[in-house]
Amino acid sequence: MAVATKDYYQILGVSKTATDDDIRKKYRSLARKHHPDLNPGDKSAEDRFKEINEAYGVLSDADKRKQYDHPAPPPRTNGSGGFHQSNYADGEGQEPDFSDFFASAFGGRGRATFRMAGQDVNATITLTLEDAHHGVVRSINLSGGGAKVKSLDVTIPRGVRDGSVIRLAGQGEPGSEGAAPGDLYLHVEIEPHPTFQLLGDDLQVDLPVTPWEAMLGAKVNVPTLDKQVEMTIPAGSQAGQRLRLRKQGLHKRDGGRGDEYVKLKIVVPPSPTVREKELFEQLATVSQYNPRAVSNGS
Repeated sequence: MAVATKDYYQILGVSKTATDDDIRKKYRSLARKHHPDLNPGDKSAEDRFKEINEAYGVLSDADKRKQYDHPAPPPRTNGSGGFHQSNYADGEGQEPDFSDFFASAFGGRGRATFRMAGQDVNATITLTLEDAHHGVVRSINLSGGGAKVKSLDVTIPRGVRDGSVIRLAGQGEPGSEGAAPGDLYLHVEIEPHPTFQLLGDDLQVDLPVTPWEAMLGAKVNVPTLDKQVEMTIPAGSQAGQRLRLRKQGLHKRDGGRGDEYVKLKIVVPPSPTVREKELFEQLATVSQYNPRAVSNGS
């Protein structure tokens, strides 16, 4: 008995020239929409799901798709026990019997095994600025339905940035009936740092300096992500001025490194000693500098 022919391209909603990637994307979209687990008790959704899997079972396999697109018509009996050649190629005679094709394609069952590729999983991983700078191995727990499923040790390469996505192939949800599992996508979030501001590949740090350090110049220690480094404060530096430490920013994925910017913040003694106060009073007496007059252009 012949198996009724079906238009698998129409079932998946793709053209006959669709690429393997087009077919796979369309299948995943339809399979998720009509999956019985998402449509409990809906017989039409279950039937549609089976039909989608049957179509995908053929069109996702290069050999089966070729057989489906160009079936070889089997010989037919002529009613007297002999055989005659079908004229399928030029449109004459009866339609070919597809039963042999379906039997070979689906193991004699006349329908495809209901294989469904595993879904991709998206998760967020939170890193410190130091983790992003140096790289780190982190253990993460993947869970489903509130229960722990598995643990993974994930190597975070140095140079990742806030918003980076790390793909772990095959670590998503498992496929059914031996289909390929999905992938795991880790979306990186970098925690705010108590000392540094992140500016792309660069860092910025606020550095308190005294009025006399700003006026006379000084050598001071400045924090970086790796260690304290000595930096020269030029004489006559102003509040809000930014000084650059080259190659003291974040590591880059390509092996380079950003810069660190040091923003000066002039701080007066909150509780000056008697002598400090006397010296400031002397300075106020002898100094002719008026910053307000300078700023007003007078």
